[in-house]
Amino acid sequence: MDDPICDATTFSKNRERLLAGDIADAFFAAVLQQSRQRDTLSDAYGRAERDAALLMAEQLPGRHRVTLAADKGYDTREFVGELRGMWITPHVARNSAHRLSAVDRRTTRRPGYGLSQKKRKRIEEVFGWMKTVGLLRKLRHRGLERVSWMFTFTAAA
Repeated sequence: MDDPICDATTFSKNRERLLAGDIADAFFAAVLQQSRQRDTLSDAYGRAERDAALLMAEQLPGRHRVTLAADKGYDTREFVGELRGMWITPHVARNSAHRLSAVDRRTTRRPGYGLSQKKRKRIEEVFGWMKTVGLLRKLRHRGLERVSWMFTFTAAA
């Protein structure tokens, strides 16, 4: 890649050859090393969002029973069970693709569950608009301050 003759636009033509060779390993090792030096690696491990949601749910004020709505990515036995243990009713969208949902009839039979799903859909539509029209799908800015400004500006629109 450091060769002055190397043209980045021809990567797709030579993709298989480059990926099969040592150059791909060297490239990915260099990217990983830079990320470690800049401390930009995250601890994402497949359950990070659900674990963060549980931490936020623990910090909810008050002692009365509350509901928590989430999309179908949160429909796991572990997540729903943890919420029930915290006296939080899980209004999680059911994920019934090739398996049974962790959200059972004691939650879904209530009128509040249907209402919660309608409200959740409206919120998802706003975030979908922000991604497509508001240019937040692929951010053009870096840094928390600039991204925060862009998010606020888009949300105000």
